[in-house]
Amino acid sequence: MSNFKIITDSGCDLPKAIADNLGLTVSPLFVNFRGATNPDSVDDGIQEMYAGLRAGEPASTSAINPQQWEDAMETVLADGLDVLVLTFSSGLSTTYQSAVIAASELAEKYPRQKIRVVDTLCASLGQGLLVWYACRKQQEGMELDALADWVTENRFRLCHWFTVDDLMYLKRGGRVSAATALVGTMLNIKPVLHVDDEGHLISKAKVRGRKASIEALAAKMGQLALPGENDTVFICHGDCIQDAELLATIVKEKHGVKEAVIGYTGAVIGSHSGPGTLALFFLGKHR
Repeated sequence: MSNFKIITDSGCDLPKAIADNLGLTVSPLFVNFRGATNPDSVDDGIQEMYAGLRAGEPASTSAINPQQWEDAMETVLADGLDVLVLTFSSGLSTTYQSAVIAASELAEKYPRQKIRVVDTLCASLGQGLLVWYACRKQQEGMELDALADWVTENRFRLCHWFTVDDLMYLKRGGRVSAATALVGTMLNIKPVLHVDDEGHLISKAKVRGRKASIEALAAKMGQLALPGENDTVFICHGDCIQDAELLATIVKEKHGVKEAVIGYTGAVIGSHSGPGTLALFFLGKHR
């Protein structure tokens, strides 16, 4: 049995069933919606939240603070286990910085135990896929320090390619200008974006129409994926399951994918990217 526990946060957008099967501890970020603050989730109330977003209801989010991270880590440390924390991108959230603060505080209290915190520089099921690989490495017997180093080295090969259906959500978050959002909406322009090596959202291309944007995501896999390394890919969606299934069919037919794990874009990320977000995650030569 491994002598350490992997902890991640809900920025990974892993469904509870998968997280439980991997033996993960998942600390939640929080979403503020309809006057209540609730833990981030891809399971509980997610369809209701997307319905509210479509109706124009506002949502805001908050990161994990140092005390919340400290509570999560100490639960594991108190059982005598070491801790490997894999966090949501520091380019998108203060969650990583809070985890570092918590780890520093706990290192004084548990000097005989290891606490490693790694910024995945990933988001949503991109983070989820990297964590999934890390859990498999742990199950195969990789030790904590070696695994932390593996994640640090391979995070730059975790490709995130996504599109959104409504540019206005990215405009509200400051990702695109108001003029770009207005013109894009009028002309049915769909952006193709990715997460870069600094963990930031970057617009890489613009196409006209939803079907073209879905095909563009699959095309990026054809350009970047290494043969034999992507039997399994992850796909997430902002309450647009049919588009996710279409994307899965395309990558299976064109790129030899055997399994496409499809899940929701969680409440925290979805409140910023909006309904209709669609993303593909896989291992590539580079991001």
